[in-house]
Amino acid sequence: MATDTLATPKQSSVPLMSSDKYRGAVVEDLQLPPAFALPSDEAISRAVELAYERDFSQIPVLDKRRKPLGYVDVPSLKTKWEAGQADPDDKVFKYTIKFRREPSQPYVVITPWTPLTELEQFLQDKLFALVTDWDRKFVLAVVTKQDLENFVTRRGF
Repeated sequence: MATDTLATPKQSSVPLMSSDKYRGAVVEDLQLPPAFALPSDEAISRAVELAYERDFSQIPVLDKRRKPLGYVDVPSLKTKWEAGQADPDDKVFKYTIKFRREPSQPYVVITPWTPLTELEQFLQDKLFALVTDWDRKFVLAVVTKQDLENFVTRRGF
C-alpha cells in the first residue's frame, strides 16, 4: 500500500523498460552545457559564425523578452546564404522555424527536473528540446537524442 502513495501519474504512464534504462535520472543529470541562443534581430552571418564556433546545428531564437520563438537550422541557413538566397545582413527571425503552439500540439515544458524517460518520449519525433525554467522565462540548455545516448553509454546502463 505504501508504494502506491509514492507513484505519480507521470511515472506510471512511462513504460517500465524505459525507466530501467535511466534509473530515475532527470535532465539535470545530463550535465549539459549552458544554452546558446540568439536574439531574433541577430544577423545571419553572425549566427552561422557562432554556430560553427560551437559546433551547433540548431540554435534557439528568442524574442525581446528572451522567450523562445523557435530555432534556426544552421546547415539550411548556410546553404541558402551560399546559394545567394539569403543576405548575410538578414535577421535570423526571417529564417526562424517557429514553434507550433496549437491546442493539437501543446507546448511541453522540459526543465532540469524532467525525468529522462519523459525527455526520451518527447525526442521521439523531434530533433532537440529546449530546457527551460518552469515559467519558460530562460532557456537553460538544448538537449538532443545524442545527449541521451551519451549519458547511457557513460553510465553503462
